[in-house]
Amino acid sequence: GLEVAAAFRARGLAVHVVAPERRPLERVLGPQLGDLVRRLHEEQGVVFHLEEEVAAIEPDRVRLGSGASLAADLVVLGTGVRPRTELAERAGLALDRGIVVDEHLETSAAGIFAAGDVARWPDPHSGERIRIEHWVVAQRQGQTAALNMLAPGQARFDAVPFFWSRHYDTSITCVGHASRWDAIEAEGDVAARSAVVTFRRRGGVVAVPSAGLEARSLEAEAAMERAGGAVSGALA
Repeated sequence: GLEVAAAFRARGLAVHVVAPERRPLERVLGPQLGDLVRRLHEEQGVVFHLEEEVAAIEPDRVRLGSGASLAADLVVLGTGVRPRTELAERAGLALDRGIVVDEHLETSAAGIFAAGDVARWPDPHSGERIRIEHWVVAQRQGQTAALNMLAPGQARFDAVPFFWSRHYDTSITCVGHASRWDAIEAEGDVAARSAVVTFRRRGGVVAVPSAGLEARSLEAEAAMERAGGAVSGALA
Protein backbone atom coordinates (compact mmCIF):
# COMPACT_ATOMS: atom_id res chain seq x y z
CA GLY A 1 0.00 0.00 0.00
CA LEU A 2 2.78 2.45 0.84
CA GLU A 3 4.59 1.62 -2.39
CA VAL A 4 1.38 2.56 -4.21
CA ALA A 5 1.28 5.79 -2.18
CA ALA A 6 4.85 6.58 -3.30
CA ALA A 7 3.98 5.84 -6.93
CA PHE A 8 0.95 8.15 -6.75
CA ARG A 9 2.98 10.97 -5.18
CA ALA A 10 5.56 10.59 -7.96
CA ARG A 11 2.69 11.31 -10.35
CA GLY A 12 1.64 14.39 -8.42
CA LEU A 13 -1.53 13.00 -6.83
CA ALA A 14 -2.65 14.03 -3.35
CA VAL A 15 -2.39 10.95 -1.12
CA HIS A 16 -3.87 10.09 2.27
CA VAL A 17 -2.98 6.84 4.07
CA VAL A 18 -5.40 5.36 6.61
CA ALA A 19 -4.08 2.58 8.84
CA PRO A 20 -4.91 1.06 12.23
CA GLU A 21 -1.29 0.98 13.50
CA ARG A 22 0.50 3.66 15.50
CA ARG A 23 3.35 3.59 12.98
CA PRO A 24 3.42 2.35 9.39
CA LEU A 25 5.00 -1.12 9.11
CA GLU A 26 5.95 -1.17 12.80
CA ARG A 27 4.88 -4.81 13.12
CA VAL A 28 7.54 -5.99 10.69
CA LEU A 29 10.19 -3.25 10.87
CA GLY A 30 10.06 -2.08 14.48
CA PRO A 31 9.39 1.45 15.78
CA GLN A 32 12.64 3.02 14.55
CA LEU A 33 12.26 2.05 10.91
CA GLY A 34 8.49 2.55 11.15
CA ASP A 35 9.12 6.18 12.07
CA LEU A 36 11.59 6.44 9.18
CA VAL A 37 9.01 5.14 6.70
CA ARG A 38 6.48 7.67 7.95
CA ARG A 39 9.00 10.51 7.61
CA LEU A 40 9.98 9.45 4.08
CA HIS A 41 6.36 9.68 2.98
CA GLU A 42 5.51 12.85 4.88
CA GLU A 43 8.52 14.58 3.29
CA GLN A 44 6.87 13.80 -0.06
CA GLY A 45 3.50 15.16 1.02
CA VAL A 46 1.65 12.02 2.10
CA VAL A 47 -0.86 12.64 4.91
CA PHE A 48 -1.24 9.83 7.46
CA HIS A 49 -4.36 8.99 9.47
CA LEU A 50 -3.00 6.41 11.90
CA GLU A 51 -4.88 4.43 14.54
CA GLU A 52 -7.86 4.89 12.24
CA GLU A 53 -10.08 2.64 10.16
CA VAL A 54 -12.31 3.02 7.12
CA ALA A 55 -15.98 2.95 8.02
CA ALA A 56 -17.44 3.47 4.54
CA ILE A 57 -16.43 4.20 0.96
CA GLU A 58 -18.81 6.61 -0.73
CA PRO A 59 -18.91 7.83 -4.36
CA ASP A 60 -16.60 10.80 -3.77
CA ARG A 61 -15.15 10.27 -0.32
CA VAL A 62 -14.02 7.87 2.40
CA ARG A 63 -15.62 8.06 5.82
CA LEU A 64 -13.39 7.13 8.77
CA GLY A 65 -14.31 5.43 12.01
CA SER A 66 -13.68 8.67 13.91
CA GLY A 67 -16.36 10.40 11.85
CA ALA A 68 -13.94 12.39 9.69
CA SER A 69 -14.20 12.13 5.91
CA LEU A 70 -11.64 12.39 3.12
CA ALA A 71 -12.44 13.49 -0.42
CA ALA A 72 -11.34 10.73 -2.80
CA ASP A 73 -11.42 10.06 -6.54
CA LEU A 74 -9.58 6.75 -6.18
CA VAL A 75 -9.34 4.30 -3.27
CA VAL A 76 -6.75 1.52 -3.01
CA LEU A 77 -7.19 -1.15 -0.32
CA GLY A 78 -4.12 -3.01 0.95
CA THR A 79 -5.70 -5.90 2.83
CA GLY A 80 -3.23 -8.75 2.33
CA VAL A 81 -4.11 -12.11 0.84
CA ARG A 82 -6.18 -15.09 1.91
CA PRO A 83 -4.80 -18.54 0.99
CA ARG A 84 -7.09 -20.61 -1.21
CA THR A 85 -7.37 -23.85 0.71
CA GLU A 86 -10.72 -25.14 -0.58
CA LEU A 87 -9.20 -27.99 -2.60
CA ALA A 88 -6.92 -28.99 0.28
CA GLU A 89 -9.87 -28.93 2.65
CA ARG A 90 -11.92 -31.17 0.38
CA ALA A 91 -8.95 -33.53 0.16
CA GLY A 92 -8.76 -33.75 3.95
CA LEU A 93 -5.32 -32.14 4.30
CA ALA A 94 -4.26 -30.57 7.61
CA LEU A 95 -4.87 -26.82 7.61
CA ASP A 96 -3.74 -23.95 9.83
CA ARG A 97 -4.35 -20.59 8.12
CA GLY A 98 -2.82 -22.28 5.09
CA ILE A 99 -1.79 -25.82 4.17
CA VAL A 100 0.38 -27.43 6.84
CA VAL A 101 3.57 -28.99 5.46
CA ASP A 102 6.67 -30.55 7.01
CA GLU A 103 10.30 -29.54 6.47
CA HIS A 104 10.20 -31.28 3.07
CA LEU A 105 7.02 -29.35 2.10
CA GLU A 106 4.98 -32.56 2.19
CA THR A 107 1.41 -32.21 3.42
CA SER A 108 -0.38 -34.50 5.87
CA ALA A 109 -1.11 -36.78 2.89
CA ALA A 110 1.93 -38.75 1.77
CA GLY A 111 3.14 -37.78 -1.68
CA ILE A 112 1.17 -34.51 -1.78
CA PHE A 113 3.21 -31.29 -1.55
CA ALA A 114 2.39 -27.60 -1.18
CA ALA A 115 4.58 -24.57 -1.85
CA GLY A 116 4.29 -20.81 -2.02
CA ASP A 117 1.86 -18.39 -0.40
CA VAL A 118 -0.47 -21.20 0.66
CA ALA A 119 2.10 -23.33 2.56
CA ARG A 120 2.73 -23.04 6.31
CA TRP A 121 6.05 -24.71 7.11
CA PRO A 122 8.24 -25.24 10.22
CA ASP A 123 10.79 -22.44 10.03
CA PRO A 124 14.00 -23.51 11.82
CA HIS A 125 15.13 -19.90 12.26
CA SER A 126 12.15 -18.65 14.26
CA GLY A 127 11.08 -22.01 15.69
CA GLU A 128 7.53 -21.41 14.46
CA ARG A 129 5.30 -22.50 11.62
CA ILE A 130 5.10 -19.58 9.23
CA ARG A 131 3.56 -18.64 5.88
CA ILE A 132 5.31 -16.01 3.78
CA GLU A 133 3.70 -14.12 0.90
CA HIS A 134 6.75 -13.40 -1.25
CA TRP A 135 7.54 -14.63 -4.74
CA VAL A 136 11.18 -15.58 -4.00
CA VAL A 137 10.07 -17.84 -1.14
CA ALA A 138 7.51 -19.45 -3.45
CA GLN A 139 10.15 -19.94 -6.12
CA ARG A 140 12.58 -21.59 -3.70
CA GLN A 141 9.89 -23.76 -2.20
CA GLY A 142 8.85 -24.94 -5.64
CA GLN A 143 12.38 -26.16 -6.25
CA THR A 144 12.49 -27.98 -2.91
CA ALA A 145 9.08 -29.58 -3.44
CA ALA A 146 10.12 -30.77 -6.92
CA LEU A 147 13.30 -32.38 -5.55
CA ASN A 148 11.29 -34.22 -2.90
CA MET A 149 8.75 -35.40 -5.47
CA LEU A 150 11.63 -36.97 -7.42
CA ALA A 151 13.38 -38.36 -4.36
CA PRO A 152 11.34 -38.29 -1.12
CA GLY A 153 13.15 -36.67 1.80
CA GLN A 154 16.02 -35.45 -0.36
CA ALA A 155 15.71 -31.71 0.34
CA ARG A 156 14.84 -29.77 3.49
CA PHE A 157 13.43 -26.27 3.12
CA ASP A 158 15.42 -24.11 5.52
CA ALA A 159 15.96 -20.91 3.50
CA VAL A 160 15.84 -17.64 5.42
CA PRO A 161 12.73 -15.71 4.32
CA PHE A 162 13.19 -12.11 3.24
CA PHE A 163 11.52 -9.21 1.51
CA TRP A 164 12.43 -5.79 0.25
CA SER A 165 10.47 -2.61 -0.29
CA ARG A 166 11.40 0.65 -2.00
CA HIS A 167 10.02 4.01 -0.87
CA TYR A 168 11.08 6.86 -3.16
CA ASP A 169 14.91 6.73 -3.13
CA THR A 170 15.21 4.52 -0.04
CA SER A 171 15.31 0.73 -0.05
CA ILE A 172 14.27 -1.26 3.01
CA THR A 173 15.09 -4.95 3.35
CA CYS A 174 14.31 -7.56 5.97
CA VAL A 175 15.72 -11.05 6.44
CA GLY A 176 14.10 -13.54 8.79
CA HIS A 177 10.63 -13.46 10.27
CA ALA A 178 9.62 -12.12 13.68
CA SER A 179 6.05 -12.62 14.85
CA ARG A 180 7.29 -12.46 18.45
CA TRP A 181 10.43 -11.05 20.03
CA ASP A 182 11.99 -10.23 23.40
CA ALA A 183 14.13 -7.24 22.36
CA ILE A 184 14.80 -4.90 19.44
CA GLU A 185 18.26 -3.38 18.96
CA ALA A 186 18.92 -0.52 16.53
CA GLU A 187 22.33 0.41 15.08
CA GLY A 188 23.40 3.19 12.77
CA ASP A 189 21.73 6.48 11.92
CA VAL A 190 18.03 6.07 11.25
CA ALA A 191 17.63 9.74 10.36
CA ALA A 192 20.34 9.36 7.69
CA ARG A 193 18.53 6.30 6.26
CA SER A 194 21.45 4.08 7.24
CA ALA A 195 20.42 1.72 10.01
CA VAL A 196 19.91 -1.91 10.89
CA VAL A 197 17.48 -3.30 13.48
CA THR A 198 17.88 -6.70 15.12
CA PHE A 199 14.88 -8.59 16.52
CA ARG A 200 15.92 -11.07 19.22
CA ARG A 201 14.03 -13.88 20.86
CA ARG A 202 15.43 -16.10 23.61
CA GLY A 203 18.85 -14.61 22.94
CA GLY A 204 18.89 -15.47 19.23
CA VAL A 205 18.29 -13.43 16.10
CA VAL A 206 14.93 -13.95 14.35
CA ALA A 207 14.79 -10.98 11.96
CA VAL A 208 17.01 -8.16 10.74
CA PRO A 209 15.37 -5.29 8.85
CA SER A 210 17.60 -2.50 7.54
CA ALA A 211 17.56 0.71 5.52
CA GLY A 212 20.42 1.64 3.21
CA LEU A 213 22.62 -1.21 4.45
CA GLU A 214 22.04 -4.03 1.99
CA ALA A 215 25.42 -5.61 2.82
CA ARG A 216 24.38 -6.00 6.45
CA SER A 217 21.22 -7.76 5.34
CA LEU A 218 23.28 -10.25 3.33
CA GLU A 219 25.60 -10.78 6.31
CA ALA A 220 22.61 -11.38 8.59
CA GLU A 221 21.07 -13.85 6.13
CA ALA A 222 24.35 -15.77 5.87
CA ALA A 223 24.73 -15.85 9.67
CA MET A 224 21.21 -17.19 10.14
CA GLU A 225 21.82 -19.85 7.51
CA ARG A 226 25.03 -20.90 9.27
CA ALA A 227 23.25 -21.04 12.62
CA GLY A 228 20.55 -23.24 11.13
CA GLY A 229 18.09 -22.06 13.77
CA ALA A 230 18.34 -18.42 14.76
CA VAL A 231 16.39 -18.79 18.01
CA SER A 232 19.37 -20.56 19.52
CA GLY A 233 22.00 -18.87 17.34
CA ALA A 234 23.54 -15.44 17.20
CA LEU A 235 24.24 -12.87 14.51
CA ALA A 236 27.95 -12.86 13.70
